[in-house]
Amino acid sequence: MISDFLKHLFPRVVLERNLRLSYTFCLGGLAFSAFLLLLASGMLLLVYYQPTPERAYRSILFLELAVRGGKYLRSLHRLSSHVLLVLLFLHTLRVILTGAYHRPRQLNWVIGMLLLLLCVFEAYAGYLLPMDQLAYWATQTGMELLLTAPWGHALRSLLVPDGIGQPLTLLRFYALHIVVVPLTVLLLSLLHFYRVRKNKGVLPYL
Repeated sequence: MISDFLKHLFPRVVLERNLRLSYTFCLGGLAFSAFLLLLASGMLLLVYYQPTPERAYRSILFLELAVRGGKYLRSLHRLSSHVLLVLLFLHTLRVILTGAYHRPRQLNWVIGMLLLLLCVFEAYAGYLLPMDQLAYWATQTGMELLLTAPWGHALRSLLVPDGIGQPLTLLRFYALHIVVVPLTVLLLSLLHFYRVRKNKGVLPYL
């Protein structure tokens, strides 16, 4: 799988006509590039962020006001997340409009939808981390909406064991945002690219 993933990123041969802009617009590749940019900027943000209710907001202020390039770095991370979601929605729309989810690509369609949902949840989990008023009320609204979904109460209890913005909840959102969800997205991306190469229908030069 890893070999196919690397071959997908760096193909041995590419047809000249496939380098032209087409209906695919390389939206999947652009989305993965945005994801890699998020990983890189996020790892730099980890150097300064402190995941406690008392220090989270102050660490963000310190990053933006006292660290050279800190405000740019945080803005880059935030804008990259917006770009990733936009590209994923456009990629999903392209797949729907071109019927690329039909046989034999049904499994890859499911994987792609899981990736979309995970990236939306990743953005939501990261929203609480600055611990400002916007983060608090946005997370609170999301948790109230979750209660209307099937098993919503159980999921809310798992995500918010001690209240929005409390130590254990912040720690769980932090762990989900920096480890659990990114690793899952990366592994599913490997599988997604592997399935693209295995199906070969979209890329005739593979």
